Amino acid sequence: MTLGLFFPIEAFEGDIPRMLNQVQLARQAEDAGFAALWVRDVPLRDPSFGDVGQIFDPWVYLGYITGQTTQIALGTGAIVVPIRHPLHLAKAAASIDQLSGGRLLLGVATGDRPVEFPAFGVDADSRGDQFREYLDVYRQALGQSFKPVTWSEGVLSGADLVPKPLASEIPLLITGRSRQSVEWIATNSHGWITYPRRVDIQQRFVESWQEAVRTACGPDGFKPFSQSLFIDLLDDPVAIPQPIHLGFRLGRNALINLLKMHKAIGVNHIMLNLKYGRREAGDVIAELAEHVLPHFPHHGDDS
Repeated sequence: MTLGLFFPIEAFEGDIPRMLNQVQLARQAEDAGFAALWVRDVPLRDPSFGDVGQIFDPWVYLGYITGQTTQIALGTGAIVVPIRHPLHLAKAAASIDQLSGGRLLLGVATGDRPVEFPAFGVDADSRGDQFREYLDVYRQALGQSFKPVTWSEGVLSGADLVPKPLASEIPLLITGRSRQSVEWIATNSHGWITYPRRVDIQQRFVESWQEAVRTACGPDGFKPFSQSLFIDLLDDPVAIPQPIHLGFRLGRNALINLLKMHKAIGVNHIMLNLKYGRREAGDVIAELAEHVLPHFPHHGDDS
């Protein structure tokens, strides 16, 4: 199991982060051995929803962070597919993939903020169908050259979308259910990103995912199961866990135990979010680097 961090890498109140020292913190996370940095796609501010992610457009911000880091994976958690043109989606993803040296992990979703759909002229009730269609256009545009692509809203003919990704495909991760079945996700993605749950409940989700992947890919098939987790890491290393929104306020010993439980049930990647923390992010990263990450090294670590 590996660990990642969500931007903004900071604790903040309200829905607007400060976005201070993010490059420095991203580099600190990379040096510490985190496997990935994640951005969110929140085009509009809806104060009732809680936060606006990293504020900046995810593609622009990923392009910026790409130039400030060298090895850490860069993920989207997640691009809202129905509000974006599928050819723009393909070009943006391939551009980040090329510029980063193949570090992009493309998380996608149908969106869950009601204010977005009328603003972008999207029928919220049909966004599940649109999601599947747009992803098909995205894949065709990146997987072939000068072959016509036709969909309900357009035709690509006599032209080619460039650049193409460095590998045959950019890793595609579905976030939540995105109005699809687990079987469809297992067949049509490279992995699943879902939400934090009680460990015994999450185990059932992992088991259903693994079964769906075996059905889609054969008995030895594997596709990763990922989830987010909000943490408020306290100074006291033995502080017992207390629930917060989508996570826990706890000491590092309890965090290590919690992460090991998730690893034991088959979770492959956890994206930590520091929004509800009480400490400076740099101090939290330093403690995680010294005491927590050594328990969960990834293939890029010297350990």
